[in-house]
Parts: sequence; C-alpha cells; structure tokens
Amino acid sequence: MPGYAIFRSARHYTRRDDSVTVDTSLAIVLPVLNEEHELAPTVQTLLGFLAANLQEYDWHIVIADNGSTDATQVICQKLSQDNQRVSFVRLEERGRGRALKKAWIESDAAIVAYMDVDLSASLDALPLLVRAIVHEGYDIAIGSRHTLGAHVVGRSPTREFISRAYNLLVQTMFRIKLLDLQCGFKVLNLRTTRSVIDLVRDDIWFFDSEMLIIAEKSGYRIK
Repeated sequence: MPGYAIFRSARHYTRRDDSVTVDTSLAIVLPVLNEEHELAPTVQTLLGFLAANLQEYDWHIVIADNGSTDATQVICQKLSQDNQRVSFVRLEERGRGRALKKAWIESDAAIVAYMDVDLSASLDALPLLVRAIVHEGYDIAIGSRHTLGAHVVGRSPTREFISRAYNLLVQTMFRIKLLDLQCGFKVLNLRTTRSVIDLVRDDIWFFDSEMLIIAEKSGYRIK
C-alpha cells in the first residue's frame, strides 16, 4: 500500500524586524513509530509550550508516522482533527529519515524543526534555536546534549557513553567539528538547506549524521 499524506499548509505571515521582512512560518516535525502511548501527551505538552513561548511565530506541528502498526495512525488523525495547528503525514515504509524528508518536502514553512517524541531534550532550547535561524542568520541550529548545562531527560549512562563514542568516531572519520550529530532536536532554514536534504541518501538511523556532515562540508552556517 503506497504512503499517503494528510497535510495542512502552514498559514504564512510576515513581520518587519529592523526594516527587514521576516517569514515566521515554522513547521515542527515529530517522527513517530508505534508511539500510541507517548504521542498524545507529547503533542499536548508541545502545544502548550509553543503557545506560551513562540507567540511571534506562525507555528504548526506535523506528525510524521513512518510505518506504525499500533494505534498511532488513529491518534494522529484525531489530533489533527481536534487542532488546526496539528497535521500528519503517513508512510508505509519505515525510516525516520524517510519520514522527515517527506514532511519537509511537503512543507511550505520557511523554518522546519524536529524533535524526538519522548522530548528527551529540554524544550527550553527550542526558542533559542529558532531565533538563531531567524535573527542570527544560521542555516541549521542543533540542540546538543553534550554542552555544559544541557538538560537531558531519562538518559541512561550506557546510552550516554554510546552517544559520545559515536560522535567522537564520526568527528574523527569525517573531520568535522559538530558535537552532537544525533540529538533529535534540530531547526533548519528550509529554503537554504533543501539542497542538502536532497543529497542525503540514508533514510534510517544515519540520516541526521549524513545531513550534518554534508552541511558542514558544504559551508553552511551551523550553530
């Protein structure tokens, strides 16, 4: 069965910032796979946070379901019906990278973000990452779990060790400076990074790393 999508285009508006017109449309993507228990509480938490902290942006949540076999799809439909700021895309084939690509390609927002459904990284970083794109001119902004003061929820010492070892390995192999390649908390200027996304070949677990390696090697501004 081919993948299909239910997607509401984000409402666009612009505002003036120091005499420069700024597009404030923002699509926040949640890639999910069999998350029937986590999804609804996460979306409600995210809706509340965005309403309170990103009032100046025209934000929209996109749930990207990549091949769930539980009740995730039904929950996606209900969430999108209940709130006009929530929509979803559905793919039958699994792969987080594949789901993100589909959501981003179909988005008409100027800025796209994504985060893990367990919200393992503090949401407090999101406004800072978005402002880095809009006001500071960065192409990509990354939330890192390895910087001083970073707050990570529910992460075991074993997972932390594996994450640090993986990042060190990739940094050494590809000679890049980025600290946390696989933190599920990133914001991108879609208009300037669309060409990078098109070059990424991995559709599963290496998607984040490959995208950032290409971006850094291509000279994009990354924070």
